[in-house]
Amino acid sequence: MNVFELTRALIEIPSISEDEGRVAGFLAEYLRSAGYEVELQDIGGNRPNVYARRGDPDIVLSTHIDTVPPYVEFREDDEFIYGRGACDAKGLVAAMVKAGDALIESGGGNFGLLFLVGEEAGSHGAKAANAIANRSRFLINGEPTESKLALGSKGAMRAILKSAGRAAHAAYPERGESAIEKLIDVLDDLRQAEMPIDKTLGRTTMNIGFISGGVAANVIPPNAEAELMFRVVTDTVSLKRKIEDIVAGRTGIEYGFECNPVFMEKLDGFETTVVSFTTDIPMLTNWGRPLLFGPGSILDAHTAGEKISKRELAAAVDVYKQMVTNLKASDNG
Repeated sequence: MNVFELTRALIEIPSISEDEGRVAGFLAEYLRSAGYEVELQDIGGNRPNVYARRGDPDIVLSTHIDTVPPYVEFREDDEFIYGRGACDAKGLVAAMVKAGDALIESGGGNFGLLFLVGEEAGSHGAKAANAIANRSRFLINGEPTESKLALGSKGAMRAILKSAGRAAHAAYPERGESAIEKLIDVLDDLRQAEMPIDKTLGRTTMNIGFISGGVAANVIPPNAEAELMFRVVTDTVSLKRKIEDIVAGRTGIEYGFECNPVFMEKLDGFETTVVSFTTDIPMLTNWGRPLLFGPGSILDAHTAGEKISKRELAAAVDVYKQMVTNLKASDNG
């Protein structure tokens, strides 16, 4: 298969987070037939990470094999490949695999491919993979960065706010206490607050992603909750303190997934950028110094029209190969 055919084969196997078993099995079989030693690390529920090795790798290429819902079918035209995972990140998986083929053909030495489950839903695969014994010195992580080398990425933190009130007949609001109104007040204060800023990564942002609560229009709501996602530019500890000062006990707070921002390695000859999204890199601290690069745009990811340029995808094969070659040759490698 060439890189376009492999991308199609991967897209045509749905792998929404928590259902990655079939695509992992396909990759494991493909890589074994290409001469890799392949380890499947099942994190539970037939959801294995795929670690493929040539020798004892000192450089590892890695990205994720899960996607967000809903599934979007493969299609293509002369310029683009479309479908769920086209740029996030099955096209990148294919580019890394084909870069591996090229390294093998050129005698590129020891290297590895690490394909992970669950990146879109808490990086559970990366957390498990961090325990795999290895001597990797560099980790080249793939996410759609428009074929630029990303030097920094924001962290992330989920928070759930829960408010409690007292139910009553809506005709007599003085007899109840609206949990929804309490929650709205807190959310408005958070929206108006000055959030931390970093000179490289920019401003901390907050998304109110989900709100629920209440019983019926004629009942004072006794409960309400909202799930928030913060994109973190400083650290989660100081951000939590700020949130808690603003909330001031008016609602409960439960924290979920969290990671701090990270800064990555630089290579000569690359246009650079910083990104606002979060990757598996913060969970892969035992895999060496990180780099972040990938074809495609994050603005196309998670959309009904997700796509990747065929030209950019083909170029990424050569770039990933050259990155491995350059890192092996570098003095600091």
